[in-house]
Parts: sequence; structure tokens; C-alpha cells
Amino acid sequence: MNKLSIALASDHAGYERKQAVIKHLQNKGIEIKDFGAFSAESSDYADWAHPMAEAVEKKEFTFGISLCGSGNGINMTVNKHQGIRSALCWIPEIASLARQHNNANILAIPARFVTDEEAVKIVDAFLNAEFEGGRHLKRIKKIPVC
Repeated sequence: MNKLSIALASDHAGYERKQAVIKHLQNKGIEIKDFGAFSAESSDYADWAHPMAEAVEKKEFTFGISLCGSGNGINMTVNKHQGIRSALCWIPEIASLARQHNNANILAIPARFVTDEEAVKIVDAFLNAEFEGGRHLKRIKKIPVC
């Protein structure tokens, strides 16, 4: 997988914000797949988050982006997968650090606490940052329990 590809998931609370993120990514020519939700009708984030996390874990996509109201529930859900390092990010600096220091492969966004413009800046910061390795690699290797 050489070309940047993004898997996305949200619940109803993250649906509208996810549409802004999708439009932004498509305008940049980035391959995306939306795993749901597909409307603002009430839904459970886990129903959409697990399939998205599995696809990122299997390296079918470069990264994932998840959104729910606070970002917490969907973030906790995707982090149940051993190969996932998801970071809840509400400002661009946190998103950059999540990639640089933690090699995060999923970005969780708190949809009810950021604007469309802020979400896009957070996404760009995440995608433009690179893992620094070094002392950080030693640390993230200690995360898995298996």
C-alpha cells in the first residue's frame, strides 16, 4: 500500500462532521472508505468502529479517522484492537504529537467539540506528521499485552 488511504467511521453524533472531513480528503485526492454511520439517525459507534479498526489493523488502509460526540467512546472501541493505536485529538498539535511520538494509526475526533474547520486542521496535522521512532519506538513496543 503506497498510496495514502483512509478508513472512516462515526456514530450519528459524528456523522455531519465526518462529511466535512470526507469532502476535504476527497478534494485532496485521498482514497477513502466510509464504514458508517450513513446518517444522523441514532446508531452505536461500535457497529461502525470495529470493522474500520479491523481494516486498519490488516493494513488495508494507511490510517483511520473516527468521530463520535466526545470522541471517547469510539476511541475506546477501536483501541480494543491489538494493532491499533488511536489518539483522541481536539487540536492540531495533539494530532501531530500522536503521530510523531505514538505512531497513532487512528485519529479520533470529538465531533461535538470542534468545528468543521478545526476538524480539517486536526486531520491535516495528523496526516502531515511522521513517526519519529527512536526512544518513542521503544515505548510503543511496550503497549501490546500479547
